[in-house]
Amino acid sequence: MDADGSNQVNLSNNSEYDTSPIWSPDGSRIAFQSYRNGNSEICVMNANGSNQVNLTNNSANEFYSAWSPDSTKIAFASNRDGNYEIYIMDADGSNQTRLTNNTAGDEYPSWR
Repeated sequence: MDADGSNQVNLSNNSEYDTSPIWSPDGSRIAFQSYRNGNSEICVMNANGSNQVNLTNNSANEFYSAWSPDSTKIAFASNRDGNYEIYIMDADGSNQTRLTNNTAGDEYPSWR
């Protein structure tokens, strides 16, 4: 979309709920949450909407993605272990690793 709100384009273009888009720092990709599998998953696509890929693809709910400053990793929250914890993965979805482990819910990761 242009700065004035004109020329809007639907990039995800599917019947399911897609939300929370976030640009990669290098501007080449967008991470977003999608309910295409019946639960919230972290997906990515190219900046033009092509090559949409579900990175987490499991029965848990994943939310709140955050790109690393060099665009090589994505942090996110997941309840795959019973409560929300912070995870990190490579930008292609590999090497998913839990970073937090406590009984309180950990959400909203960010990079500084």
